Amino acid sequence: MVLMTEKSVTRDRFDEIFEMEFLPHADALNTFAYHLTYNDSDADDLVQETFLKAYRFIDKYDVGTNAKAWLFKILKNAFINQYRKKSKRPTQVDYEDIVNYHDGENDTNYSGYLDLREELFDQMMGDEVTIAINSLAVDFRTVILLCDIEGFTYEEISKILDIPIGTVRSRLFRARNLLKKQLKTYAEDLGYQDKRK
Repeated sequence: MVLMTEKSVTRDRFDEIFEMEFLPHADALNTFAYHLTYNDSDADDLVQETFLKAYRFIDKYDVGTNAKAWLFKILKNAFINQYRKKSKRPTQVDYEDIVNYHDGENDTNYSGYLDLREELFDQMMGDEVTIAINSLAVDFRTVILLCDIEGFTYEEISKILDIPIGTVRSRLFRARNLLKKQLKTYAEDLGYQDKRK
């Protein structure tokens, strides 16, 4: 593992490393970003920002190490930064929504801006497991997604989230218990039985 420096590595080598080590994780990043934002457009923006930062700081990356964990950490930090910016910004209102509301169009024809997936989740339709995961608090949802969906180790999750391994284990334990409670009826309907009693 050699730490890359601007002097020792050409931009062509950066491009090659980017394509070989970073781009294969685009789908996993997009899935994780969607579960953080619940919005395709915001998730796409978050993944794009992650790749831009990864490319910009590729000289800080240790070639041959865990590129996926490095990218997930960048994405998580970008999400936190966006959340902080949004929480400090005043609420924005679309002028057309106000005009439509005051003109009476809002009563029956207004469909809003929910996308289909948000409607499905709100109506409790679709995959019960996805709905249960999405209903968890973001701290619990994040460790479940990183560990059980993406397959990161406790140590990798600890580095990605900048929390102690004990906190990772605790959150994972609590998240799994919350999911177990939420999915008990669903599992019984599928014929699973809890034999630990």
